[in-house]
Amino acid sequence: MANFLIISASSDIGRETAKLLFSASHRLFLTSRSIEKVASLASSLQSPYALLDASSFEEVDQIVLQAKNELGSLDGIVNCAGSLFLKAAHLTTQQQYQDVINASLTTSFATIRAAGKHMSQSGGSIVLISSAAAITGFSNHEAISAAKAGVIGLARSAAATYAPNNLRFNVVAPGLIETRLTQHLINNPLSRKVSVGMHALGKLGKPSDIARAIQYFLDPLNDWITGQVLAVDGGLSGIRPKNVSQTS
Repeated sequence: MANFLIISASSDIGRETAKLLFSASHRLFLTSRSIEKVASLASSLQSPYALLDASSFEEVDQIVLQAKNELGSLDGIVNCAGSLFLKAAHLTTQQQYQDVINASLTTSFATIRAAGKHMSQSGGSIVLISSAAAITGFSNHEAISAAKAGVIGLARSAAATYAPNNLRFNVVAPGLIETRLTQHLINNPLSRKVSVGMHALGKLGKPSDIARAIQYFLDPLNDWITGQVLAVDGGLSGIRPKNVSQTS
């Protein structure tokens, strides 16, 4: 049994991760920007919870301390905060860009900062979420690709910095996952067909696919892994599916 903090536990991926870890008898501390969204989940998983703006260094710092105090120790943190913003750079306002950076990159930096301050003596595992868009160029992804690529660079640097403290940092990079956040992309039959066709395995991902990867990195048994990026994306970032017009 281990103790984990889940940031943005009310997101679809955060929720699935919490359920998976709880089913493995781990103890959890859950956070969300909305108390209403996280309270029922926390109740069902018998877990303490708190309101959190994960882009605030001070708030994340305090939450990590609170989680340690309430759970007795802290073995790992996963930051599931993020956003989905698709627009060409010349159509993106500075505020839109900043919001995307805050949601993914700033929250990840705040997580690493707090872990470095409060987990360096005990060690542990930190898992961040990037995207296949950080690995492969997709049109109209400039802001989100910049943020998610930053998460990868950030995690690798932190992995080097804190390796002597046995504090590990790894990244999961999803493809297109069926969540509430992506419904506007996949509810349209034509858009869904195009999206599915970009994934070599011919299907979109589920939150549970990402949750299992997060669980792998968090597991104290997998303590010889750090600075890695695991693409859980149906082949989106690395291979191209065979064109249906091609012959075998």
